[in-house]
Order: sequence, then structure tokens, then C-alpha cells
Amino acid sequence: MKITDHIKNANGKTLFSLEVVPPQKGIGIEDLYKNIDPLMEFKPPFIDVTTSREEYVYIDKGNGLMERRITRMRPGTLGICAAIQHKYNVDTVPHLLCGGFTKEETEYLLVDCMYLGIDNVMALRGDAMKGHQYFEPTQGGHGSAMELVHQINDLGRGKYLHNQDEVCDEHNKFCIGVAGYPEKHMEAPSMNYDLKWLKQKVDAGADYIVTQMFFDNKRFIEFVQKAREMGITVPIIPGIKPIATKKHLKVLPQIFKIDLPEELISEVENAKNNEAVKQIGIEWAIAQCRELLKFEVPVLHFYSMGKSDNIKKVAGALF
Repeated sequence: MKITDHIKNANGKTLFSLEVVPPQKGIGIEDLYKNIDPLMEFKPPFIDVTTSREEYVYIDKGNGLMERRITRMRPGTLGICAAIQHKYNVDTVPHLLCGGFTKEETEYLLVDCMYLGIDNVMALRGDAMKGHQYFEPTQGGHGSAMELVHQINDLGRGKYLHNQDEVCDEHNKFCIGVAGYPEKHMEAPSMNYDLKWLKQKVDAGADYIVTQMFFDNKRFIEFVQKAREMGITVPIIPGIKPIATKKHLKVLPQIFKIDLPEELISEVENAKNNEAVKQIGIEWAIAQCRELLKFEVPVLHFYSMGKSDNIKKVAGALF
């Protein structure tokens, strides 16, 4: 079922969903199940599965020589989606990236999604390759999420890259999610500029928006209001991440280019240890989500990052 149908069928009730990260190569899927199992009591209608882009590794060839190879440390997104669907009977949302994938590879992934009965995909540009300062399109790939959305929609209408005679029915039209940034994308010169890009993604065929994590609800509410003023009418889903360690004060702003409220920073700095920080993060997320429920968000989407104990405590206080 499409995400937009899940939201419609909820009749105004806020849904619970989560996002998981594939295990690294060589690690079994059981570890992932252990993190998903405790959250199934909250009946998520869908689970997102991230995709990692390629990165370089260097192999020592001896005599001071190093050989550079391209690899992916967390492959298997579609396989994990299929396994989750089979085990839990929930819809899955594989993430599709521009970075690291050609248009042909994207088409193959989408056809595999059709075979697996996957109705939803998340279209993302992706980050720059590790070690690179700026994003560079893969040769033969897309340069923006908007271009990726166009390809996904074209394929749903039977327009393939090299064979225009194929026919698809309505069942092959994907429900497409895209990313939104309550504190603007790090590369955007202004919030208004970023929202114009978001509007273009929606106009290209995106059906819903999931935001980057944030810790200040004012940022999200202002973002939604400005998006509506811009003419964006699709559902906007807030992304939630309970802070869990003191290290997050540095890591989260560095990686995701977000601000943390001074009150939260002060509480975390004064915490005795990471166990205390985790409790602070749980309480902050509960208060944050309660306010978002009053704002009548369609879904509360949690970034699990491979851990579920704190999310379980947050969701248990809400659902």
C-alpha cells in the first residue's frame, strides 16, 4: 500500500514509522530484527531502509603499493526490504540515491521493486563521496533528486530508458518520498531557495516529504507553514532522533548541519554519563512528539540508527 493511502486511511490519527540501516557486509540480518522486534507493538505501517553509496578502499599490494577499489559497506537494501515485508507483513520504503548509481542501475532497482511488490520509494540525491567536499553526479547518473523523481514517474507510466514500447498499469506507479530540511539543506543559500527546490521535487511527482531530524519544533512548524505558502500540499512527515550520547552534541551538527536548542545542550553537558544523556534524550523526544501530535502531523518517523530501546520508550509514552 502507498504511504499516502496509509495516511488517508488513518483518518487524522498520527502513525508511527521508523527507518533502519542495513547491517555491514558479513553481519547477519538477525541483529536488525532484534532492533525492529520491540517496535512492532506500535504497528508501523511502513519501515524505511537506507542505501549507502559507494566509497573507496585501499588494498595493500606490497612493496609500498596501494590499489584503490570501489566498494559498498552496507549493500542489500532491496533484499532487506523483502525480508522485512515477509517477516512483519509491513510495507517497506527503499532509499534510492543519485550518487553512486547510473540511470540504468536505478531502472533495474525499480523493476526489482515491482517484482517484490514494493509500492514506495524515497528519492534522494545523496551525499558527496567520502573524502570529497562536494557532490558530483555519477557518470550516467542523476545530478539531483528532482531528476530521479522524474525517472521514477516515467517508469511508472511505462517510459523506460531504452525501450519506449513497454506498458505499465497503475499498479506500477510508485509513491515517492523526498527529503525536506527544516533548517534548510546545507548547500542552500537560504531557506526560501531550498523551499523552491523542494517545490520542484513535488511538482516533478513527489507524493510526500520526510524531514531531516530536528530538535526544535519551532523550526519544523515554520518550515511547514512556509512550504504551504509556497504551494506545497503533500503530507510533511517529521523525522525524530532521540539524542543518546554526549558525542551527539558534536556529531549531529557536524554530519547533518543542524542546531540543537541551548536548553538541550545544557542538560546534556551537565549529565553525569551517557546513560543520563539517553534519558534526557528520551524525555526531550517525548515532549517534542507530544507537541507535534497537537500540530496533527500525519506520521512520527523515527531514525533508529540500529538502536531501538530509546525509541521504544518514546513511542510507549505516545501510542
